[in-house]
Amino acid sequence: MRRITRIATVGIASAALALSATACGGKKSSDAAASPSESGGQKSAAIAYDIGGRGDQSFNDAAYAGLKKAETDLKIKGAEAEPTDGEGEADKVQRLTELARKGNNPVIGVGFAYAPAIKKVAPKFPNTTFGIIDDTSVTGPNVANMVFNEEQGSYLAGVAAAKASKTGTVGFIGGVEVPLIKKFEAGFAQGVKDTNPNAKVLSAYLTQPPNFDGFAKPDLGKAAAQGQLDAGADVIYAAAGLAGSGAIEAASTKGKWAIGVDSDQYNQAGLAKYKDSILTSVTKDVSDSVFNLIKSVEDGKPTTGEIRYGLDKDGVGLADSNPKYKEMTDLIAAVEKAKADIIAKKITVKTAP
Repeated sequence: MRRITRIATVGIASAALALSATACGGKKSSDAAASPSESGGQKSAAIAYDIGGRGDQSFNDAAYAGLKKAETDLKIKGAEAEPTDGEGEADKVQRLTELARKGNNPVIGVGFAYAPAIKKVAPKFPNTTFGIIDDTSVTGPNVANMVFNEEQGSYLAGVAAAKASKTGTVGFIGGVEVPLIKKFEAGFAQGVKDTNPNAKVLSAYLTQPPNFDGFAKPDLGKAAAQGQLDAGADVIYAAAGLAGSGAIEAASTKGKWAIGVDSDQYNQAGLAKYKDSILTSVTKDVSDSVFNLIKSVEDGKPTTGEIRYGLDKDGVGLADSNPKYKEMTDLIAAVEKAKADIIAKKITVKTAP
């Protein structure tokens, strides 16, 4: 098994110093990615994690799985870089710069928060491919935008929630109120209402920008879920990264259903204690998106531009790992019909509530 290299995050002061030096001296030879021979002869790829970091049992862990698959299948070296609490854009710029200077190719920012940093760093390393997940705002000849139709997978979750609910009340919890997470809410609510027009959808967001704790603190997710459960919800869907694990805990404690997000959370070791209560998860094939980009670079044909993953390509979907889910034949039939109708464009899923 190959060992993954972890890159230490430097402080804002160091970042500012490095950027200042680049600005004063123009483009230097250090701004070009190191060749494989300069980095030990082994090709390497890197991912810079989003808020919550590796171990979130969700979004970041899915990206990590893609890097590990690339290590195994492509025999490359993998590097990771973790975020820090309260970091600014300068920290992200320095992190991506350091990863690129070390010869990693591609360098992938996990999450839309990396958009401003990639916009600054990518032009300085024209021979390095930069990937960004969940963002199309930053473009360039060496930038790959890996995006998903989250609203489609969330619609299926809404169908499942409406079918599984006995109270007719279900809950949605968003980590931070940003357009990306509103896609999850919109699809979920539409799926619920199309399945049961009389159902009630309770919605809550844990934090507002620029406070992104709603993606990182399980206690916030737990408290929000407890409030919705007390209000009669018996199915809770949380799109909140690491904070969503708190919502899953709360639902499990009350003997109610939880719906996971991004990864198949039924199979996440850190949630094993609650897995019987995880009805299903809305999956995003972040793992394959990371692997595919790395492979394209290794093949000498780097993929750039928008790379979209939807239901039609199994880029989003619903997990069926829980045996209890597999026993719900009416629910499964409704989900499969909805999936087919979305792919056939008989159903157009909203991207905003």
